[in-house]
Amino acid sequence: MTLRFKLCLALSAALLASTAAAASTPAPEALTPLLNAIGERLAIADQVALSKWDSGKPVEDRQREREVIAAAVAQAPAYKLSNETVEAFFAAQIEANKMVQYINLSDWALDGKAPDLPRPDLVGQIRPQLDRLQKRLLQQLADFAPYRTDPQCPQWLAHATHHDKQHPVHRLALIRATAELCISTKA
Repeated sequence: MTLRFKLCLALSAALLASTAAAASTPAPEALTPLLNAIGERLAIADQVALSKWDSGKPVEDRQREREVIAAAVAQAPAYKLSNETVEAFFAAQIEANKMVQYINLSDWALDGKAPDLPRPDLVGQIRPQLDRLQKRLLQQLADFAPYRTDPQCPQWLAHATHHDKQHPVHRLALIRATAELCISTKA
């Protein structure tokens, strides 16, 4: 487990604790594991960016995106989630992941080099890790589903995504990844 990933998990836990204190209705316990898994997926984006820096491959990989979303949608019924919910959720995760990649690649281009970190193989190591994480994300999305229409949902997420100690890139990506989690019941 990388230091950055451990920091993401610790910050997510601290963030959720502060969310409960700040919101008029405490955030449900189901939010913590969902945010942790989203944070874990975003931490993997750093590794994907390193792989793409080294290979020169573009961030955009529409075929892979379609495959990821199709695989998640195929599993939706097992988690009692609608295809539309799962498609929108994973599209948001992919967009957030690409944000991290684009920002990292831009920063490294400016610096003229990427960080000197181990480079896991994209196809052999990183993608299987993302595929395994997908099942956890589906379960945690299903666990959080009853709270998506709660009027406090936007406030819980706003508190959870605006923690001062998060790296700005990951904070912005977390905001994108969770932007459609809450469902407004206003007419």
